Amino acid sequence: MKYLKDVATLKHNPEKCTGCGMCLTVCPHRVFEPCEGKVRIADRDRCMECGACALNCPFGAIEVHQGVGCAAAILAGMLTGEEPRCC
Repeated sequence: MKYLKDVATLKHNPEKCTGCGMCLTVCPHRVFEPCEGKVRIADRDRCMECGACALNCPFGAIEVHQGVGCAAAILAGMLTGEEPRCC
């Protein structure tokens, strides 16, 4: 399932990532994928901002502001009359 395009607050720092795979295990929407011994974001638009990945990353490689992207995008779109976007 995908949510609004380009609004998730999810960030991944590949320099801190060790490839432990915890984010792969806990993410309910398969946002992450293994890549060259580490993990990367496969599809940010699948992120529902639950925060499970960030809470379970032992190396602090993931950051997400739980549940704000979609709501902020919808409100910004309503105020500006444009398509929902996070900015």
